[in-house]
Amino acid sequence: MNLFEWLRPRPPKPTLEHRDKQRLANLAPVAALSEDSLRKQRWVVFDLETSGLNMNRDQVLSIGAVVIEDGAIDLSQQFERTLLRVDHKLSPAVLIHGLGPSAIAAGSEPVQALLDFMEFVGNSPLLAFHAPFDQHMLGRALKESLDYRLEQRFFDVAEIAPMLFPQANLRQAGLDDWTAFFGLQAEERHNASADALVTAELAMILFSHARRQQIDSPAQLEQCLSQWRRRQRSHSF
Repeated sequence: MNLFEWLRPRPPKPTLEHRDKQRLANLAPVAALSEDSLRKQRWVVFDLETSGLNMNRDQVLSIGAVVIEDGAIDLSQQFERTLLRVDHKLSPAVLIHGLGPSAIAAGSEPVQALLDFMEFVGNSPLLAFHAPFDQHMLGRALKESLDYRLEQRFFDVAEIAPMLFPQANLRQAGLDDWTAFFGLQAEERHNASADALVTAELAMILFSHARRQQIDSPAQLEQCLSQWRRRQRSHSF
């Protein structure tokens, strides 16, 4: 944290209704990573659309998510919310995600949308493409709206893919690059729900290949990713 961040006034803690405090208190506690097979794990694959890429100033505008459970994408478990942002200003990002003023004005109150999402997540680990960005933005939104600290376990599909497929030589690649590599068809992009679905399809392929490489539990996957990150850092020196 730099000096300017220390000097910046902290926003006041949000004031929640009693009902919302109860919902917050009843959120599932974070579970340890399972030693059971990848197929048995319930995964929440999600994507955010934001007002921009500044991780300290921009806001979460929409959340889309889908669930992988019992080794398949469960389309009966989907989540989609656009968040109401009264101070939202039109930005160049609208040309990418298409969330204009009318869509934002019709959105859900952030407190309700974020509580709904965290109830949907439960104690499941989260999957995203370029997960650190989504993790930071979601964590900030939860802190500002609910004074809630995000502690769920995150897995980055943008790390899992090059770890399992180094021969693809796509280490710095985006979601479009990996979907093209595996021949997946994305009907729509830069829509949170559509991006979550294509990320889930990519994750299904990666989980299948992980099992072939004797990586068959969330705990094993996290251990292998940690080792892979260390190798990448050592190769960069």
